[in-house]
Amino acid sequence: MNPKTVIIVGGGIQGRCVAYYLIKENFKVLIIDPKSSQTGASYVNAGYLTPSHIISIANKEMIKNGLKWMFDSSSPFYLKPRLDRDLFDWMWKFYQSSSQAQVERSIPVIRDINLLSKDLYTDLHQSMELGNFQLNEDGVLMLYKTQKAGDHEAKIAERLIADGLQASILDRQQLTKLQPNLNDEVLGAIHFKCDAHTTPTELMPKLKSYLESKGVEFIHESVIDFKYDGSSIKEVITDRANYKADYVVLAAGSWSQLISKKLNLHFPIQAGKGYGIDLYRETPVTYSAILLEAKCAITPMNGFTRFAGTMELSGINTIVRTERVEAIANAAEAYYQQLKITAAEKKAAHFGNRPISPDGLPYIGKSSSYDNLFLATGHAMMGWSLGPATGKLISELMTNKKTSIPTEAFNPDRFRFKRNLV
Repeated sequence: MNPKTVIIVGGGIQGRCVAYYLIKENFKVLIIDPKSSQTGASYVNAGYLTPSHIISIANKEMIKNGLKWMFDSSSPFYLKPRLDRDLFDWMWKFYQSSSQAQVERSIPVIRDINLLSKDLYTDLHQSMELGNFQLNEDGVLMLYKTQKAGDHEAKIAERLIADGLQASILDRQQLTKLQPNLNDEVLGAIHFKCDAHTTPTELMPKLKSYLESKGVEFIHESVIDFKYDGSSIKEVITDRANYKADYVVLAAGSWSQLISKKLNLHFPIQAGKGYGIDLYRETPVTYSAILLEAKCAITPMNGFTRFAGTMELSGINTIVRTERVEAIANAAEAYYQQLKITAAEKKAAHFGNRPISPDGLPYIGKSSSYDNLFLATGHAMMGWSLGPATGKLISELMTNKKTSIPTEAFNPDRFRFKRNLV
């Protein structure tokens, strides 16, 4: 019997991880993505695996800070004012999702999918299927300059410890033993030992090479439409050809909402642009760290150090806001001694658009509007961390197996996605 064909729309970390687990179930897989270069959020991110990040982005503190920062284009969070119906819809749903009760409900959900994904990354690393790649399990330091920020993060650490995860609270003396060369204003850190990091620009090509060796075809074309019959998608139409599909997985990141409209579907996603600066030289950074007040992430990757951060809701575009790049550089220099990021390094900064759902949870599962459509998108800042878990869950759902963790919270229809039959 011929294997069923799955077309994955999107070749980022989600699409590649979905393909990885589907080929183990003997599906024929095609990945369609217009990008052939190493660009986008799957390459630009901080590379973190973050079981510690249990608080959803949809929370009251985020709204308060967002209102304070939204018109400052150099702030950690920036919303470009514009008349956009989809943006207003997303903002309203974000507000509705930010209640303390909803945040509490999402904590075990976020924790469990992150733990599953970290275990799967470890399996990948140990199996050597992709060859050797960086998997640094030293944890992540949450550096703070104000006691208020430190106390807030300490409460999260205490909750993680109660759940059996590793974390510790470090004073300045303890911190200096792990990470010297910090400026005097840094008071201490929370050390999330349960976290880890990788190098995305190393792992993404390894994933692609492995998938191609197993027969996965990468097609660098743009999806412009679909052919469907009733509740079944028959073909994916690109700007160059038509491709028949038994199943379709929409894993197109921030472009997923636009593409889904071709199927008369609407589900809320906003693109959250983040920037990264890479230094291919010695730096004072020895540990992965998040600068709590500045909302920046620092990662010592394989061959370079990455400085990443900011959340910019300005729609999908290719504009690089130099003031935001400067803000990341200035923040890093304010935490580390003898660190100076050059003008050339800032000019070479790159960006990626993270797909953000209104409740901070990804869309993972089968659409109720089509019998053969699955979604794997909307992961916000956890996209890299959750790649393997998303791939595993999609493969289990597509083959009607018991899922590794419950998936109800990731239901793509939770915001009442419906086809427009008018």
